[in-house]
Amino acid sequence: MTVWLEVALAAAGVNVLLLLALGSVWLRGYRQHGAKHTLGLLVFAGFLLVENLLWLYFYLLHPAFIEWFEATTTEVQVGMTMLCGLELVALLFLVRITWR
Repeated sequence: MTVWLEVALAAAGVNVLLLLALGSVWLRGYRQHGAKHTLGLLVFAGFLLVENLLWLYFYLLHPAFIEWFEATTTEVQVGMTMLCGLELVALLFLVRITWR
């Protein structure tokens, strides 16, 4: 397993944890207030959670994807990893705002 695959896997795993935490806060808020904005955030978290679970499947369990990832160029590996990394930064920002 390449370093970039491991970093992408770690970022996707942290993203899942952050989305579960954010989703629980937003679900509580929606149950209490019923605000459409909170429902929108909850749906947003749900879609991102599915996306990151799919990434985890590909990074861990899909042999053809892992083989392709390891055989491709470093630029492509870095680019794929940056997608999960940038999402991690955005989610950290949302966590900070949500828990303040």
